[in-house]
Amino acid sequence: IIGGQEVAPYSKKYQASLQYGERRHYCGGTLVHPMWVVSAAHCWRRSSLVKVVLCEHNLNKNEGFEQVIDVSEIFVHHFNPKTFNNDIMLLKLSRPALLNKWVQPIPLPDQNTPPLTKDVCTVSGWGVTNVYSYTLSPVLRAVDVSINPYCHYYYWRMITPNMLCAGSRLGGKDSCQGDSGGPLICNGHFEGIVSWGISCANPYFPGVYTRVRKYIKWINWIIENKT
Repeated sequence: IIGGQEVAPYSKKYQASLQYGERRHYCGGTLVHPMWVVSAAHCWRRSSLVKVVLCEHNLNKNEGFEQVIDVSEIFVHHFNPKTFNNDIMLLKLSRPALLNKWVQPIPLPDQNTPPLTKDVCTVSGWGVTNVYSYTLSPVLRAVDVSINPYCHYYYWRMITPNMLCAGSRLGGKDSCQGDSGGPLICNGHFEGIVSWGISCANPYFPGVYTRVRKYIKWINWIIENKT
């Protein structure tokens, strides 16, 4: 996260960290149901290698509240790795998350949620805090970004109807490497998944997110039929 700040520990109750190997964070995710986490398809790894960690704040410390859960199955929507269209996947947990005051699923938008125009939204993650850095942030950070409805002018022919953009007019606020798969939350609803962009925090190239609204039926179908 660039241009943001550390969040109050455990305040993003829906935030997940996807980790592999020796508990190494590599992508974010969003809890939408006690058994299901949504992330970006480009974060796919073999399910046996991935752990979902909830109630995580400092990656380098065992704070005692973390829920480390195996992944039993992963469902990827028809992802195109060349164009990043349909950059969404669902991870089924091997056991339900223990919901408490620090772990709660976030509501999906529905038919009655007003359309996004220039809303201010929040994106969070453990990604790099500087464009030229390779080091993850040890603590969860967040930044407010505005929906940019003119995205297709910046990214000529690269934006599909399944994507949305958010950033800041002057640049300097964005998600970045290591934030991929994490949540963009607008008006209390889960609206975007950190997907791609040209560099980070560049005023001419806002961050590109998977448009969660386009996948509500698919998400609900999987949850109803595969839980």
